[in-house]
Amino acid sequence: MSFKNIQIGLWIKSIVEEKKIKISEISEYFNIPEIDIIKMYDADDIDTDILLKWSVLLHYDFFRLYSQHLILYAPTNLNYTHKAEKSKPVIYGSAKNIYTKEIIDFILELIETNEKTTSQVMTEYKIPKTTLYKWIKKYRK
Repeated sequence: MSFKNIQIGLWIKSIVEEKKIKISEISEYFNIPEIDIIKMYDADDIDTDILLKWSVLLHYDFFRLYSQHLILYAPTNLNYTHKAEKSKPVIYGSAKNIYTKEIIDFILELIETNEKTTSQVMTEYKIPKTTLYKWIKKYRK
């Protein structure tokens, strides 16, 4: 599964199968028919209140998938300031530790499977060269 195109229903279904939870139990938890649960498995998106219930039920943070997507595909630009604010000093927090273990594993898998080169990863995801090579040295299998 990809962090680029999140099909949340497939993620939910995979965690349900991994945890071996019966659809009847899920139906009872949500208080909806089993057919509606199956429809959720095919959904590309789900309301946040329902996603929160799934997260609680499965003990899995589905919201992190979206956070990881933002980190990978829409990284923050720490140098950006609005034109009207250019005269004001800008103080930024530390950008360290924004990459979770799942993101690091995802990036390293892209490199190990030759899906992307290190230079492509640095360009596309705006990961600094030193950071990427530290990951490779530390986490490479």
